[in-house]
Amino acid sequence: MEEVDKILIHTLRQVGTEVGEDVDRVNQFTSELIVEAVVRCIRVIDPALGEGLPTSLPPGMSARFRVGMSLAQACQDVGYKGEIGYQTFLYSNEPEIRSLLMYLVEKMPRESSEASDQPTGKSAVLHRAIAAAIKGQLAVSWVPLNCRLPLHCETQNKAASHSFHVRPLSSPHCINGQKYLKEVKDYQRDFLLPITAQCPSQTSMMSSILEQHTADLSSAQEWDTEWKSQGLLSRLTPQEYSSRKLTRLRKRIEEQLRSAAAPSPESVFSVPRSTSELSDLLHTFRGSTPSDLILTKGSHFTHTQKFTFTQEAAAITSPVHTGRQSEGDAQLRQQEELAALQQQFQQLSSDVDLMVADMKHMSVTNAQIFDELKQREMENTKNEEKMQVKKKTIDLLPEADSNLQKLQSQVEASANRVVNLASQWEKHRAPLIEEHRRLKEICSTKDLESSTKLSEIKSLHEKIRAATVEAKKKEESYKQLVTELESLPQDESRSAYTQRILEIVGNIKKQKEEITKILSDTKELQKEINSLTGKLDRTFAVTDELVFKDAKKDESVRKSYKYLAALHENCNQLIQTIEDTGTILREIRDLEEQIETETCNKTVTNLERIMDDYKAIRQENSALAAKVREG
Repeated sequence: MEEVDKILIHTLRQVGTEVGEDVDRVNQFTSELIVEAVVRCIRVIDPALGEGLPTSLPPGMSARFRVGMSLAQACQDVGYKGEIGYQTFLYSNEPEIRSLLMYLVEKMPRESSEASDQPTGKSAVLHRAIAAAIKGQLAVSWVPLNCRLPLHCETQNKAASHSFHVRPLSSPHCINGQKYLKEVKDYQRDFLLPITAQCPSQTSMMSSILEQHTADLSSAQEWDTEWKSQGLLSRLTPQEYSSRKLTRLRKRIEEQLRSAAAPSPESVFSVPRSTSELSDLLHTFRGSTPSDLILTKGSHFTHTQKFTFTQEAAAITSPVHTGRQSEGDAQLRQQEELAALQQQFQQLSSDVDLMVADMKHMSVTNAQIFDELKQREMENTKNEEKMQVKKKTIDLLPEADSNLQKLQSQVEASANRVVNLASQWEKHRAPLIEEHRRLKEICSTKDLESSTKLSEIKSLHEKIRAATVEAKKKEESYKQLVTELESLPQDESRSAYTQRILEIVGNIKKQKEEITKILSDTKELQKEINSLTGKLDRTFAVTDELVFKDAKKDESVRKSYKYLAALHENCNQLIQTIEDTGTILREIRDLEEQIETETCNKTVTNLERIMDDYKAIRQENSALAAKVREG
């Protein structure tokens, strides 16, 4: 039983029961520890059933009885068929508790994928407890602070909530096998602040870390998806594919910048406007900039004209005043000049708008004219070809007969040449067709092989991912087992445990052999007893028949018959006495076992505890009655 108790205690510790290090037997379990162990096991077997059960006993005796009844009902609900009640938990005995814990441990799911994937140990139990607490808090509806009752204070925090602020963080990690330069590594080692110091407040640190972690995960998943869908088909290495993609992106940005920075009239009016987001953004930036600040290319005449106009405007806005004027006349003159300049500016703006509209109209008209010109040039070339054919035909008309004969001879020669070329082509065509078919078959086989290899590569990627996940899980389990091994006492080695297991197995084998030997001996004795009993009955019947025949004739034989009958009766009584003695001995052994069981059940101690609990209940009842009378 000692080994069984150790296995039970180890399993209970794995499910989260706080069993002390000095507890190594079931008879050392207290009532509180029994209740906690049973509730933990029920929560693993049926979480919905064990969610409402407390893991500790309340202080009041009546509440303890109710908890014991609810635990007994829960154990029956999970399928326990033994005798169980509140006394099993409050006034427990070793055999009942051991049988109950053995049933619950065997009932726990072991082969399910969820149970097999979950790691064991205190840290895993703590993580599961945290997850369960978070799920429970998320299931409770949120109540405003002013409307909260004392019941909500246990599940909802009274502290002020904070909004979700995210700050950009910089962490020294490598992405997609990228190697940083020495300067970057020196900066990260000597100058980069830790993440906890990069956030201005502690409230935004957790949200920033979560946001960065989510962004890293999403980018890694996007890269994995893109590589499996497009990267494998390109048949390039990941580094070559990334550099090629970066080069294409840079070229596209340069083209968009060039087209947005200096658009030509032809590209504006003849080429449709790009609908890409980058082009729209650049056009937006360009449209929001004042027209006089845009750096555009122009001729020397344009710059000279603009400079001359600027000087004239400066000359207009700053006239030379020879005489002294009053302050009011100066303001009036400035207003008049400003109105004149505004009117001039509006006139110039309207002229520019008209010119732009005329340019657009002219560009559209120019494009249409260019299209018509191209179409007419194509028509002219076709008409010229037709005219040349007709001209040659007209030139041949005066000598029509001779020309027809020459044409006929040329046609026959052409036909003969075509037939000769066709025969030659057939000679070359057959091997070429065979070669084409052979190459086509080779291409199809290579395509099939490439597709199969591609599918194999994808399956290998999936296997690698699964193996990586499994390796991580095994590595975590290995680390956890190593820590548990280090925490275990080192005075006993593995060989000692193995030797103990082998001794236990050897003792079990010896016990089985002894039991088998005893059973065989018992069967042999029973067979011998049955054979002797049958032989005795047959001997008595034959002797009785022979003596009874002679008893009718001789008096001495008659007395011998009476003695024979008395001997047979005394032998039967002796056999019955022996059987009764064996039965009494078995009953004595059963009573001794019952006495030992009752001794192990601590009946006297339980009776004393029951009397103490009874007195406590009476005191609670009297106190409640006094409160009722006072109320």
